[in-house]
Amino acid sequence: MNKLLIAKRLITLRAKKSREEVSVANNISISALQMYENGQRIPKDEIKVRLAKYYQVSVQDIFFDDNPHNMCS
Repeated sequence: MNKLLIAKRLITLRAKKSREEVSVANNISISALQMYENGQRIPKDEIKVRLAKYYQVSVQDIFFDDNPHNMCS
């Protein structure tokens, strides 16, 4: 699991939303989201699921695939 690739995907998915908006919607702290987006931490499984649902993609696409399909379309 490449932390920097995951971080890049999370930033891409967040697009024009603020970190505050995403953190509130997913019941996580802004600092935690920032660490995920900076590649400093990987979220726990339950947070992975919340983020995937929020962004309407699969957990696999964000956190595991080398070549995610349709992730940002």
